[in-house]
Amino acid sequence: MDLLSVSSGALYTAFVLYLIATLFFGATVRDKRTDKKQHTTSQKIGITLTIIGFLGQVIYFITRWIASGHAPVSNMFEFMTFLGMCMVFAFIIIYFYYKLSFLGLFALPITMIIIAYASMFPTDVAPLVPSLQSHWLYIHVTTVALGQGILFISFVAGLMYLIKEIDQTVKSQSTMWLEIVIYILVVFIGFIGITSAFNLMNYNAAFEYPSGGTTITTEYKLPPIAGPNEGTLVTEGVMEPWFETPGWLQGEDAGRKFNTVIWSLISGTILYGLVRLVIRKRIGAAIQPLFRNVKADLLDEIGYRSVTIGFPVFTLGGLIFAAIWAQIAWGRFWGWDPKEVWALVTWFFYAAYLHLRLSRGWHGEKSAWLAVIGFGIIMFNLIVVNLVLAGLHSYA
Repeated sequence: MDLLSVSSGALYTAFVLYLIATLFFGATVRDKRTDKKQHTTSQKIGITLTIIGFLGQVIYFITRWIASGHAPVSNMFEFMTFLGMCMVFAFIIIYFYYKLSFLGLFALPITMIIIAYASMFPTDVAPLVPSLQSHWLYIHVTTVALGQGILFISFVAGLMYLIKEIDQTVKSQSTMWLEIVIYILVVFIGFIGITSAFNLMNYNAAFEYPSGGTTITTEYKLPPIAGPNEGTLVTEGVMEPWFETPGWLQGEDAGRKFNTVIWSLISGTILYGLVRLVIRKRIGAAIQPLFRNVKADLLDEIGYRSVTIGFPVFTLGGLIFAAIWAQIAWGRFWGWDPKEVWALVTWFFYAAYLHLRLSRGWHGEKSAWLAVIGFGIIMFNLIVVNLVLAGLHSYA
């Protein structure tokens, strides 16, 4: 068995273990009728499976590194799977500090969504582009992912706080925005489902389009709702695109990426509508009763402490190390590339979070909303900036 097969098997095993661990963490949601010994046993099994799954991801990372000859963090698949590993690592550390097993009931499923989402992108090992052929690839990207993984815990704690504390019996702006956050998570799941379905059908539609004086061929793995700008469909017997991708969306494969975003929204919206039809209430309202025994103050503390740890790590990797590498690769410390701009926006946002928390006393719900929005900015930078906006980081 070659190393890439071992790597893929280890990642799949980790995913399955996280799923089983989630079920055991779910068993720790107890009421007065639940046996305390059973609760403790489920908690121990859950964290043990999580640790074994994390070790499986470590094996995936090491074996893929050996097989490829470079750190596997150079494209969307590799970075997002590594980000998922950092998320689990951060959860394990927080778990042993606070012993809050219920955190795993949210942290692990969202991590699985990230890993599954990553698997929808090409998984082939490819040579590094010249600008990535540097030891700063390992230093910068891994530090950024670790910082984001720690900040992810603040998102989980903040989301749990909001679900627990917001009054779901009345319609308000708070319930509306909370449901929008949950809807976005469902969009990820919808994208994973629709992409997996068309992959099983081996769907493929090829287009040719002009770029930089040459003709480029691109392959769509989802039916082309939005075709490439000035593109021509060369595959027979498949759906014609409904419209062309706007010309201002530039960069390699801008049309295919834009088409992916459209399918994500369509599939996620349909899935969300079906769930709402079944439960006949907001999803936040449906899961709120699970939080009866969770202390809101503890969630607030976990969210704050995660930011105080994750923010300096992100600063080191996302700004300082990034600037050094930019100087080496492109001859300047800073440019107005979309990825750089949004990294700076992320930094300013979390700096504002800490300022408002410490000097203005923004605790509780306000702090939770900031944690949720902050991680939303991180995901926007990771997904929308990479898939839609063109820039020096578009190779990701």
